[in-house]
Amino acid sequence: MPDAKTMNESLGRALESLPHGVEFRFIDRLLALDPGMAGVGEYQVRGDEPFLRGHFPNQPLMPGVLLLEAAAQLAGTVAQSDPKVSPMPGLKLTAVRGAKILGTARPGEVIRLEARVIGRLGNLVHTHATASVNGMLVMEAELTLSGENPQPAGRAARR
Repeated sequence: MPDAKTMNESLGRALESLPHGVEFRFIDRLLALDPGMAGVGEYQVRGDEPFLRGHFPNQPLMPGVLLLEAAAQLAGTVAQSDPKVSPMPGLKLTAVRGAKILGTARPGEVIRLEARVIGRLGNLVHTHATASVNGMLVMEAELTLSGENPQPAGRAARR
């Protein structure tokens, strides 16, 4: 298994292949990666995130939709790391199925994210993802990601 430095270098490369800016990333550490198959990551709710000021004043909670986003980012990281498939430009969350938000995280807590690729079809990636805090499941969902089909090397894009 790769060491922590190698894992976080892998995380950095995979995050670069996602369309999000640094300000909207919800994975701090990659704990495990089976390229193209599954991964485990973490995000620590720091307490200074701008969205916490309004969700909720004096009782900040990580929004459930951002738990889904964090899981989608990990799922994208896993999908983009597949050695048999070229990374897809513009990979984004396009469908959520069976989502259950069972809890949340507060400032100072660490969210453990897990994502597993269930299947692929063309530019679609179907995944199962969970989030837990202190060993308790707080979110579970099936997520579909889609991206642009990469152009084969040497071929110009059609207009």
